[in-house]
Amino acid sequence: MFAAITLALLAPAVADLPRSRAEQTDYTETSRLDDVNRFFSDLQQHSDFVRVGSFGKSREGRDLPFVVLADPPVAHPRDARATGKPVVLVMANIHAGEVEGKEAVQHLARRVVAGDLKPLLGSLVLLIAPVYNVDGNEKIDVMNRTAQNGPVAGVGVRENADGLDLNRDFMKLDSPEARALVGLFDRWDPLLIVDLHTTNGSYHGYHLTYSIPLNPATDPRLAVQHRETLIPALARTMSDRHKFRTYYYGNFSGANPRPLAADGLSWQAFSPAPRVGTNYFGLRNRFSILSEAYSYMTFRRRVEVTEAFVEEIWKYVAANAAEMTEVARRADADAVRRGRTGPPVKIGAAHRPKALSAPVDILVGEVKAVRNPRSGRDMTAMVEDKFVPLRVPDFGAFEATRTVDAARMYLFPPGGTGKAAADNLRQHGVVVEELTAALTADVETVVVEGITRGEKPSQGHREVRLAGQTRAGRATFPAGTVVVRTAQPLGTLAAYLLDPESDDGLTTWNVFDPDLAVGRAHPVARLRGDVRLAAKVVGGP
Repeated sequence: MFAAITLALLAPAVADLPRSRAEQTDYTETSRLDDVNRFFSDLQQHSDFVRVGSFGKSREGRDLPFVVLADPPVAHPRDARATGKPVVLVMANIHAGEVEGKEAVQHLARRVVAGDLKPLLGSLVLLIAPVYNVDGNEKIDVMNRTAQNGPVAGVGVRENADGLDLNRDFMKLDSPEARALVGLFDRWDPLLIVDLHTTNGSYHGYHLTYSIPLNPATDPRLAVQHRETLIPALARTMSDRHKFRTYYYGNFSGANPRPLAADGLSWQAFSPAPRVGTNYFGLRNRFSILSEAYSYMTFRRRVEVTEAFVEEIWKYVAANAAEMTEVARRADADAVRRGRTGPPVKIGAAHRPKALSAPVDILVGEVKAVRNPRSGRDMTAMVEDKFVPLRVPDFGAFEATRTVDAARMYLFPPGGTGKAAADNLRQHGVVVEELTAALTADVETVVVEGITRGEKPSQGHREVRLAGQTRAGRATFPAGTVVVRTAQPLGTLAAYLLDPESDDGLTTWNVFDPDLAVGRAHPVARLRGDVRLAAKVVGGP
């Protein structure tokens, strides 16, 4: 009788909890920004553990929503640090046509506030950026991503208001959204970041695929923890507890395997470039996971599998917080040590896919056409449990074909392109200094012998690749010269951004273009020796 009375008393409160737009429309629609803001505002009225706000503005001036779930309540990074609990950030809707993450984080937050996931607040501080690409989200239309299996009422667009792919903007930081998000990383320092997406490619037999940091410059300890411990544990729980099939994100080389034959086919991971968020976070010495729900499942099922995946990630971090925190701490400490005494980290100047040690069975899925009653177009629908294994090489990693040793310090003039470079570095949270007295030292410079620019614009740029000759010599740098030491936790990221030969640095993204000419030295000099200098920190992140 007591249990019955208790349930009766709780029922109205549970019934009053907000529901996502997907739930309200039987998964025919996805949430607009106002729906998401209303959901979390309503949820906050049910719990003191919810804090809502904005971490920045979009190009069109919309607030970028931000939610903190914590017990005791947390509204500021210093309060989160005071709890001693690791911070986990889940971001959704970076591509606003890939919408199930946006719905899943609403459902998960409700479970944390008033359901089965509430115990997680004893171990974690949970951050949620539910609609990162807010401008793209408001362009919902039935003619966007028409091959995707719902929601039938339409989705947003991939790019932000400037036509930029926000998941290619983590190095150059062209967009106000990326600058705001990186600022959030600097302030809150999440131990793990989860980035929620939808596939857009091969017909496979998995409900969800995932990726981890793929750049070879990622701290080795962090890379091993991802591949040998974290991901295998998640794959097991997704199968055992939720009955979902998962594997590493990739696509078949060439066309989808029709007819079914392995000849010449392989499974290919996407990119090691740190312009992509998952790889970028790894260079910050933090854990990161890319989640890709299979776009040919129904919208409802994509929300379900994404929700289950994030749930298991949270549970894993809660159970392994001490070990993961120590791995990140040692990665930070090693970055400082390498910048001071070496050996230096190797920055990739070029990369190629690397096959795993043995071929693997990749599940090839069956699909069918289903008419969308709103658009009149055919959607592609997964035929559940119709798949066959195909044994192929798995190029699930990358290796550098050419590297350059990171310098102990990078020096460059403070004006013009140097100011733009320094501003970018500070936005990333890299410590930037300037000489307070002239310095004479042995340095390396790269003398440009050839400049190759991309034939077509990419993300508003024509990417630059340099051919050059490294020359050593003694040089004098006047007071005011910008100095960036790699003996700092973000030293690997700083070197990747600044080194003239980096394959995804500021040179790639045209920051130094006005100073580049054949026969001329690149403006950024490398200092490798143990040199004492007089300098002061400039500005802040």
